[in-house]
Amino acid sequence: MLNQIPTICPYCGTGCSVNLIVQDGKITGTTPNIRSPVNEGKLCPKGTYCHQFVHSMDRLKKPLIRKGEVFIETDWETAYHLIAKKLKECNAGEVGVLASARCSNEDNYALMKFARGVLKTNNLDHCARLCHEATMTGLSLSFGNGAMTNSIPDIGKSDCIFCLGSNTFEQHPLIGRQIVRAQSSGGKFIYADPRYTPTAIQADLFLQFYSGSDVAVLNCIMGEIIRNGWENKEFISLRTREYDSLKKTVLQTKYTPGEVSFLTGVSEEDLLRAAEWIGTADKCTVLYAMGLSHLSGGISNVRAIANLMMLTGNIGRPGTGVNALRGQNNVQGACDMGCIPNFFPGYQPVTDSTFHRKIGRIWNFPDGIAPARTGLDINQMFRKAGMKHDNIKAMVLVGENPLVTEPDQNMVEHAVKNLEFLVVSDIFFTKTCEYAHVVLPAACYAEKDGTVTNTERRVQRLCKAVDPPGIAKPDWQIITELACLMGYSDQFPYKDPSDIFREITTVCEPYKGMTFEQVSLPDGICWPCPSPDHPGTAILYTDRFYHPDGKGVFCPVEWKIPAELPDSSYPFRLTSGRVIWHWHTGTMTRRSKNLNDEVQEAYIEIHPADAEKVRVADGDMIRVRSRKGQLSCKVRIVPDIKEGMIFMPSLFDAALSRLTGAPSAGPEVSEYRPICVAVEPLSGGD
Repeated sequence: MLNQIPTICPYCGTGCSVNLIVQDGKITGTTPNIRSPVNEGKLCPKGTYCHQFVHSMDRLKKPLIRKGEVFIETDWETAYHLIAKKLKECNAGEVGVLASARCSNEDNYALMKFARGVLKTNNLDHCARLCHEATMTGLSLSFGNGAMTNSIPDIGKSDCIFCLGSNTFEQHPLIGRQIVRAQSSGGKFIYADPRYTPTAIQADLFLQFYSGSDVAVLNCIMGEIIRNGWENKEFISLRTREYDSLKKTVLQTKYTPGEVSFLTGVSEEDLLRAAEWIGTADKCTVLYAMGLSHLSGGISNVRAIANLMMLTGNIGRPGTGVNALRGQNNVQGACDMGCIPNFFPGYQPVTDSTFHRKIGRIWNFPDGIAPARTGLDINQMFRKAGMKHDNIKAMVLVGENPLVTEPDQNMVEHAVKNLEFLVVSDIFFTKTCEYAHVVLPAACYAEKDGTVTNTERRVQRLCKAVDPPGIAKPDWQIITELACLMGYSDQFPYKDPSDIFREITTVCEPYKGMTFEQVSLPDGICWPCPSPDHPGTAILYTDRFYHPDGKGVFCPVEWKIPAELPDSSYPFRLTSGRVIWHWHTGTMTRRSKNLNDEVQEAYIEIHPADAEKVRVADGDMIRVRSRKGQLSCKVRIVPDIKEGMIFMPSLFDAALSRLTGAPSAGPEVSEYRPICVAVEPLSGGD
């Protein structure tokens, strides 16, 4: 007998609804959910084959405990008692916790509450520190909140779409359909990227610029809009402040088209055309992703985009907005659940005594919760774990694989080796598991109920289709059972994810009016949802921003010379991104046969002229060197990339991170540096 179980694709942040076809307790295929407003009966290749990794033979099936250099299978009770004993031996400042954008809201909420209530620590973070901190910080400064402003269907209503830092047709293909929809109604599509990607093919105007010059391009466009009188004077007057400071910055000579053309490699004509299309459009929207926010200067990039949309009055209406496309299926939800060191759920500051008392009363821990001070972020935790004194001694990692995903692998490896105790919960035995003292087998998306929140703030239901392998369990259940063993059964009374979701709505203000039953509909609900009879909010800032005075704030930013520039030793700028066949580090997609058959190994792309200079041919094995490290891979010679740039996919056990090294120092500490590299052929003996 065949059953179709509706759930949400586990890959990118689009949140496509997919039906899992189940026969005799196994998932045999997928079909798209035709009722979903997100994907409208379509799936990309990743979604089509999102079932293929679920029944992999190498799934974790039982808890594992390290005995010397080997792992021994054990039962849950033994694993729980060891974890409880080791965690109780540490004080709050000696423990770090990592949540995951791949886990459900209920998983992440339970872990967040465990960290702050059981372990008494705010040392809590997840991958958004690298992926989307720039968005959270940058948009909060401008608008008072750091989320995508409009809905996915809204993009199709735009007269002009400006996309940068996102190869949308490969990274978020179903969002790419909305771009086509807008164009079919006469809308213009402007795309900026160093590579002529599948997204560039669709563009009406392609700005091929050097990586790291986003602010210069954006300031130039704003300057031309002001010079031509295309700014929305009424919006600026009624709904913003600090406009004069923006004018002073963007009208500088260095941001004129001639100067910016020299800096970026984009022609003056194309810069002027982009400014005209954006400035004269009735409804303009900006799309961006990690290609813009994942750089040193990412916060400045985001602030510049917010400035552009306020300048033109493209906020708070259908077809407008600043739309940050989340890279993982529940980045938004993990942030909403407070899995960050400075906020409770719903972005309530942990340092605010009013919120601290409120959360403390709701949770009712007899011995209180973590003190009202900001904890360590993911980078700080690993740096402190690597210290000899006053260090992090134990870490609990749920669904995170930092030995692959973090930019400085050497630092992370030193840190985890230095830990006295490391617990990892995951669905596969990852690179990070190799250093763990206890490994716990978790249920994947298809084996549990719960909710996730997609890139547009839409809260959607996960529905269990099959049982987990062996004795694996959902993470919320693992955390609940461990908390009860440690003496907090009254605070963790959960029997089902719906119990947790009900508590989420009492703690997380944007989710206040939602019910577990409501979000099970194919539509889901976009937060904020203030009451049970409220339909949810597809568009933010329709009449006011989230600052106390209701006004948006212009935050002018200056273009800065990248931390690294090409020179004779490292002549190429490195850029990276996803490919349509794989997601993130490939842990799941590389176990999906149809996807892995398409791309099976790491590679770089290089322009033919550059390939000739370094004397490499298509398919050659090459060495790529940076100031931080090196790697070997094959080369693909393509005319679609700008000369002086090379591209490498950000997957395959994150070979890329061997080149990137540590994050940049300073106020944007969590973002990658721009990297310059050298390329050379490998000799036969290498």
